[in-house]
Amino acid sequence: MCMSSDCALCFLVAGWYKGYLVRNKDRQVRQHLDRDQEVVLSAEMPLVKEVTTTLREWGSIWKQLYTNKKKRVVQVQRLMWDLMEWRSQLLSGTLPSDEFKELKQKVTSKIDYGNKILELDLVVRDVNGNMLDPENASVISLFRAHQDATTKINERIKEEQSNVQTGHSVISARIQSSPTHSLYVFVRNFVCRIGEDSELFMSLYDPNKQTIISENYLIRWTSKGFPKDVDMLNNLKVVFTDLGNKDLNRDKIYLICQIVRVGRMELKETGTKKCTLGLRRPFGVAVMDISDIIKGKIECDEEKQYFIPFVPTITEWTLHTIPWTLLSTLAPFLPPGLWVTMKALVGDIVQIRKEYPHLVDRSTVVARKLGFPEIIMPGDIRNDIYLTLWTGDFDKYNKTTQKNMEVIMMVCDEEGKAVPNSICLGAGDRPLNEYRSVIYYQVKQPRWMETFKVAIPLEEMHRSHLRFMFRHRSSQESKDKSEKNFAMAFVHLMKADGTVLQDGLHELVVFKGDSKRMEDVNSYLSQPSTRNQGDVPKGGTLSRSSVGVLSVSSRDSFTVSTLVCSTKLTQNVGLLGLLKWRTRPELLKENLEKLKIIDGEQVVKFLQDTLDALFTIMMEHSQTDDYDILVFDALIYIIGLIADRKFQHFNTVLEAYIKQHFSATLAYKSLMSVLKRYLDVSSRGEQCENYLRTLKALEYIFKFIVRSRMLYSQLYEGKEQKEFEESLRRLFESINQLMRIHFSVSPSFFLPCSFIDMTSFVPISGFMILSHPCACLSPSLPLSLSLSVSLCLSLQVAALKYLPTGETFQHIQDIVASLLRTINRTVITMGREHALISRVVACMTATLSQMDDSHYSCYLETFSGTTDLVDFLMETFLLFKELIGKHVYPSDWMAMIMVQNRVFLRAINTYADTMNLKFLNNNDFEVQLWNNYFHLAVAFITQESLQLQHFSPTKRNKILAKYGDMRRLIGFAIRDMWYKLGGNKICFIPGMVGPILEMTLIPGEELRRATIPIFFDMMQCEHKLSSHFQKFENEIILKLDHEVEGGGGDERYMELLETILLECAVEHPLLRPEVEHFVDLVKGLLVRLLDYRTVMSDDSRNNRMSCTVNLLNFYKDINREGMYIRYLYKLRDLHMAVENYTEAAYTLLLHSRLLKWSEDQCSPQFEVRSCQTQRQQKENLYETIIGYFDKGKMWEEAITLCKELADQYEMEVFEYELLSQSLQQARFYENIMTILRPKPDYFAVGYYGQGYPPFLRNKVFIHRGKEYERREDFQNQLMSQFPSAVRLNITTMPGDDVRLSPLQCILMYTHTIFYKSNYVQRFHYSRPVRKGPVDPSNEFVSMWIERTTFTTVYKLPGILRWFEATDMKHTTISPLENAIETMQSTNDKILTLINQYQADDALPINPLSMLLNGIVDPAVMGGFAKYEKAFFTEEYNLQHPEDRDKLEGLKDLIAWQIPLLGGGISLHGKRVTDDLRPFHERMEECFTHMRKKVEKEYGVRELVRERRKSSRPRSVLRSFRQSVISISSLQGSECGTPTKPYPDR
Repeated sequence: MCMSSDCALCFLVAGWYKGYLVRNKDRQVRQHLDRDQEVVLSAEMPLVKEVTTTLREWGSIWKQLYTNKKKRVVQVQRLMWDLMEWRSQLLSGTLPSDEFKELKQKVTSKIDYGNKILELDLVVRDVNGNMLDPENASVISLFRAHQDATTKINERIKEEQSNVQTGHSVISARIQSSPTHSLYVFVRNFVCRIGEDSELFMSLYDPNKQTIISENYLIRWTSKGFPKDVDMLNNLKVVFTDLGNKDLNRDKIYLICQIVRVGRMELKETGTKKCTLGLRRPFGVAVMDISDIIKGKIECDEEKQYFIPFVPTITEWTLHTIPWTLLSTLAPFLPPGLWVTMKALVGDIVQIRKEYPHLVDRSTVVARKLGFPEIIMPGDIRNDIYLTLWTGDFDKYNKTTQKNMEVIMMVCDEEGKAVPNSICLGAGDRPLNEYRSVIYYQVKQPRWMETFKVAIPLEEMHRSHLRFMFRHRSSQESKDKSEKNFAMAFVHLMKADGTVLQDGLHELVVFKGDSKRMEDVNSYLSQPSTRNQGDVPKGGTLSRSSVGVLSVSSRDSFTVSTLVCSTKLTQNVGLLGLLKWRTRPELLKENLEKLKIIDGEQVVKFLQDTLDALFTIMMEHSQTDDYDILVFDALIYIIGLIADRKFQHFNTVLEAYIKQHFSATLAYKSLMSVLKRYLDVSSRGEQCENYLRTLKALEYIFKFIVRSRMLYSQLYEGKEQKEFEESLRRLFESINQLMRIHFSVSPSFFLPCSFIDMTSFVPISGFMILSHPCACLSPSLPLSLSLSVSLCLSLQVAALKYLPTGETFQHIQDIVASLLRTINRTVITMGREHALISRVVACMTATLSQMDDSHYSCYLETFSGTTDLVDFLMETFLLFKELIGKHVYPSDWMAMIMVQNRVFLRAINTYADTMNLKFLNNNDFEVQLWNNYFHLAVAFITQESLQLQHFSPTKRNKILAKYGDMRRLIGFAIRDMWYKLGGNKICFIPGMVGPILEMTLIPGEELRRATIPIFFDMMQCEHKLSSHFQKFENEIILKLDHEVEGGGGDERYMELLETILLECAVEHPLLRPEVEHFVDLVKGLLVRLLDYRTVMSDDSRNNRMSCTVNLLNFYKDINREGMYIRYLYKLRDLHMAVENYTEAAYTLLLHSRLLKWSEDQCSPQFEVRSCQTQRQQKENLYETIIGYFDKGKMWEEAITLCKELADQYEMEVFEYELLSQSLQQARFYENIMTILRPKPDYFAVGYYGQGYPPFLRNKVFIHRGKEYERREDFQNQLMSQFPSAVRLNITTMPGDDVRLSPLQCILMYTHTIFYKSNYVQRFHYSRPVRKGPVDPSNEFVSMWIERTTFTTVYKLPGILRWFEATDMKHTTISPLENAIETMQSTNDKILTLINQYQADDALPINPLSMLLNGIVDPAVMGGFAKYEKAFFTEEYNLQHPEDRDKLEGLKDLIAWQIPLLGGGISLHGKRVTDDLRPFHERMEECFTHMRKKVEKEYGVRELVRERRKSSRPRSVLRSFRQSVISISSLQGSECGTPTKPYPDR
């Protein structure tokens, strides 16, 4: 059968297709018959699963972030791109092991970082980067893993922030965390036409300090353009290693390449004479700034090539005289140079060879740092001396020009023979017998600055010295052959005291003489070699006194620099005396004491040799204790030195020494003996100088003891085991005795880390040593000492895993009996901000996790009486509740929190069984204990970390798979415990109503069905006692409001509550009516609360106001005054946020109606908390309301309240001072008459369709518009609240097809006619229709009006800007009635404008001009002539005899229009400007004709003018007002606006 590579073999199993891809059997596939989504499973790579799960979780969060956090969106997007790319690489299966390991580290680091910035849970991992399974880890190890992970990710976050601030990328996390670093360099090519062989010296350079920081990497290049060693072609690789964090912290690091050509003196020499060859001449340098690369700020691909430009020497440059600024300017434009690839690597050479075998293999050259690495591991033996030719100054003597100086150096023994292969010019080059320097042409003071390595066998060091020969080199071969060495210098490598040559500069003595004699060691070796040795003449002339056959030249000088990197040779006399103690045993005590004053860097540099020497002394003197104390003191000094932050990296060195190099089998005896002696002295209160140092060194002292004993046991097959156990027991008895004394520093602070090692191999019967050190402490001790209990507890719990399985039961029992209550009380007394609180709680949790049922049973039996047991249980319940309510761990430590919850749950259930057995009967019943239990259990079930509905699907599935739903378990336990209470249940009503309600609101069908019946049981209990359950009802209403607003409950809960309670009531007919009433009450409340909660997160403030009003009305109806007032103030706050001052005032007015003008005390309410009596509270409310009415321009209402206040001050309390302050009516009256208040428009809006919430669905509302708010603006604002709504373009009410549709439809009536601006409750919407034949010349005859009258539930304005229209009536208006309304409206407009212009002289004249001209000039509007033609005819009278009164009314309105127009035109004439005077005269002319005609046809009407004492006349057009029939507004309920006691304005 032929199959493609994409084919899959599948098998049908239980509705699922299962199988694998043919091309990749590890990629398993599952697909269900009814599903389209493929589920891909990886059988080999959990990391791929983790990446996939992470991407899915991040993806959903990323979409949510998109709306408001653009920067975070981009950041998360980049993280996801990286993970997707790396996931592809992981799935490819083609990565080498080292690259896979590196990629795995990058992936896990990226996941952890992303989880942190997205506030997801912390993922704890093992050393291999795999997720740590809490099931397979102890609580203590899990806690430490969380600590380590948190520390790492916090450092990463800080680094990210630092990199962002400095503009760097974010790649150097791993580099910063490692103490050792390396730089991999691959030289691809060197492009430069030299014409001669050359030497390329590559090294790392610090330009600020002008020092080379690494060995040279030497490449010998031929004149033909390829390496001299052809085998090295395409393999010129070097690793610069041993770099530390101090090196990475340098400001700048350069990679430099010095080029030295080997050939003639001058390249352009073309003479006929034969030239000298083989001369080393400086040629140029190539430089690149690699600071960002080596620091990890730029991630380098090993395939990316860098070009390093080459700059030739223009003059006789040296490294210190290179113009770096010029170099960086010219370099980019010069074509010659090097092509290299680079990569920053983490670790030393051993580590990187393991992790990067494709880059670094055995053939890769290693260039070490000039100096020691920050960590010198045991076994890293090094004996290198780095020599730098610094400078020289040579006189030309009898020559006319300066000499071309060449320095020839070799290593000679005491007989003058050259030590072969002892000089290395650079890494990668073969060793040489002699070194020849670079030649500078005719330079008096050459600065060579050439560094090379001298490597001599250790045993030859004391016999060797360095000899320097100086020679002039000529460019012509014939002359050069005649040149001989004219001077020499030398230096000893070892001093007479046995120390090696000191680091630094050495000015050597230059000797002159015969060239042959200068090679004879007898002529110079006994003489001083440096000028600082004191007996060298410093005159300005050549000394005539001969030294043998050589003379000392004072006119010549020569300086070299040395750096010794040796783990065997020291420059410190005291340390040398200790290391070579056998040579002078009489000085051993003195040398041991001197160790404490030796520089710490020297000690750690020779750490292995020093420790070897100390333990050798101890071993060779094991029969006596003469040196035990001195060696012990020296040992704790070294351990304390390594504990110093400066040398903290050497902790790993000490660990490695103990495990791999320590071999003192008898050391444990002396160490235990001296340690016990020190502890006994301290416990007796005597002065012990090294007490604190000893305690701090306990960890490593015990490790030395353990390792020594293990080596002894292996060598002698367990010999002296009993003696060792007895010594160990006595040692811990001394520790126990010491801990009974209140020292400022307790040994238990240092025990946990040190003692763990002992338990791994010492079977201690009865676990005595583990329990005794802590049993003596009590919770009455200072907190610092009580904390030692927790530290020892950490020790004990962690030590259990080292003991045989069968022996742990009694050990755990001993721990629990002696320490559990102590540690509980320690946690209780510690502050939650204490640095060690999380560790102590982890210890307590670890102890509880080790206990089984037998341990609990045994421990609870240890209490002497019931009182003590009750105290313990209550302490524990309160402690658990506090720890659950406020976790001591960060919120992202989900694994640690869940493990703690699981342990606590088991403990709670176990203690509950004890309560059932001992404290359930009436005689032994403990109300407070049971109350604490129920509150703890409810706190446990409602804690945030268990609310799975709030978590992402990924997190929810992880928790369910690992821990299950613990809420279900504790919920059933609460139910069972409740039903066991029997007659004691009444003790917990109503106290437990709120907690039980909180529990039943948790989503979960099974849990709700199990716990809701508890409510009915509570009803029965209270009803049985008092014939009602009013307390229960009050409590549940109070708590339900709080819980639902906080997010609890849903419609399904409402359904279950109703169903279950009614089902329970079926069997209790006497209780059933009350239960049904209660269910209706709670259901109505839940509907409103759920609506309120839904809209509180909505952008629509109107919806929030509507739901708030629904709730406050509900609470008023059921007489819950406190809740009613609470929501009144919430509504007030909503109004104030949008400056609805009028509505805010009416809202507070409702609160004021609940108060009386009395001195009765009242409960403090919200912002009037300082009030003591109802009168004071009401006064404060009135002052606030008056201010709101003032801002809302409702001065009439403000005046009413001012009058009420004034009456109280004047007639009731006689506070005349307050009366004078409260009299603001005058200003309000002035505002009424002078300030223009535009009439608001009213809009009818219908919300049709099932897509709306219940409080809007298929209802019509009348909205009160704002000042100057246009219909278009109102419509746009309304549609923005419901962006998915469809606007209906119809003028009739929609049918059921719209009402029952799932859509959101809005019907907004374009014109709402109203009779008054304020205090209105009835509104008209008119729609013109045509009936009968249409007269083109007079449309009024056939224009009928279909009018819909809306009646709102409350008057407007009120506590909302809108109210629901509860009543709608449809009427038809005849053309005549329409004409009457139109004329009446026109007359009202004229009257209003006249009054406004009389009150305010500053108003512009244009509105009045337009209105008057439109009426009096028939050419503009047609006037009332159309009405006369349509209705005042004989034909109309005959056809409509019933309209006779209406016709008379229309004529009366026409007649009344004349005096109104007259008044308006008169006022217009007084205000008109000269420019508009012709317009006014035309208007007067038209009015004269109109008045003449109207008065003739309909009679004369006159306005009555009334004079007041005011300085300004006020027209009171009473005659006209009395003739106008206004429609009074309907009376409203109390929740609306109070009935107005004065005429409408």
